[in-house]
Amino acid sequence: MRRIWHNEHGGPSVLQVEEADVPSPADGEVLVEVEAVGVTLPGLLHLRDLPLPQRPGGELAGRIVALGPDVAGFTVGQRVTGLTMSGAMAEYAVAPAILLDVVPDGVDPAIALTIVRSGLVALAALRTANLAAGESVLVTAAAGGVGHLAVQLARALGAGRVVGTVSDPAKADFVRAQGADEVVLSNDLAGTAPVDIVIEGVGGQVLNDALDRVAPFGRLITLSAAPAHIESHTLLTGLRTVTGLSMGQIHRHRPDLIRAWRDDLWQLLATNAIHPAIAATYPLDQAAAAYDHLASRTSLGKIVLKP
Repeated sequence: MRRIWHNEHGGPSVLQVEEADVPSPADGEVLVEVEAVGVTLPGLLHLRDLPLPQRPGGELAGRIVALGPDVAGFTVGQRVTGLTMSGAMAEYAVAPAILLDVVPDGVDPAIALTIVRSGLVALAALRTANLAAGESVLVTAAAGGVGHLAVQLARALGAGRVVGTVSDPAKADFVRAQGADEVVLSNDLAGTAPVDIVIEGVGGQVLNDALDRVAPFGRLITLSAAPAHIESHTLLTGLRTVTGLSMGQIHRHRPDLIRAWRDDLWQLLATNAIHPAIAATYPLDQAAAAYDHLASRTSLGKIVLKP
């Protein structure tokens, strides 16, 4: 089989294709014939810092072809989507059963992957913020894989006003089509009216600028690992709350929430309340080009590899 790996740090150009044996699932794992792999910002950042050699993990969707020992609740032939820590960018991958979810009949693998990973992050952020009907929401990076679904979900969950930020005015129409009432440039938030909730996925100065737009008793949920410094007086004088969101920690400490949110997402998809946008698909051997596309910050929606 073919899989992606790299043995040096850097940008997307370090990614290479290699031939390898099909892996065997260990205890608690399943072997998946991969149909789609997500191209994500964390994956791009990890090209520069994870121990080498590296066979990138990440989000995938596909069909189960073998079960490891002690796996319950799955059968060979089922279509699944979820996460694996290593070797996701391949024709076959092993994945922990606990991090997988069964895909409903008729759902395209790229859509399924986007729902259960990007959609899960977006819904987790809004649930963590405890969005109430009529509240206002600002979503940064609103044209991205998580951002565009956060806009759709905010609208579907009853937000009274949804604002999206973009890095390029050319993305504005796309974000409005997702349900945003307003679209602003990420470096020009000062004129935006205060909001109750911010879903922040960029970090750095954007996080601080967005925090300034949080109304008293408002909440900012940060999804980004990019460095940002928050002054305590900004929280005290503004009556604001900032919460970090780690899906890995939620999986570890509250798997019941993950299951409930997944069920909610499949129901929202079935009723057409949300509609994931696939920006582009690339074959496996063009993984570097897919990450270059992501790094260009021109994508509208999710970028996917298809082995």
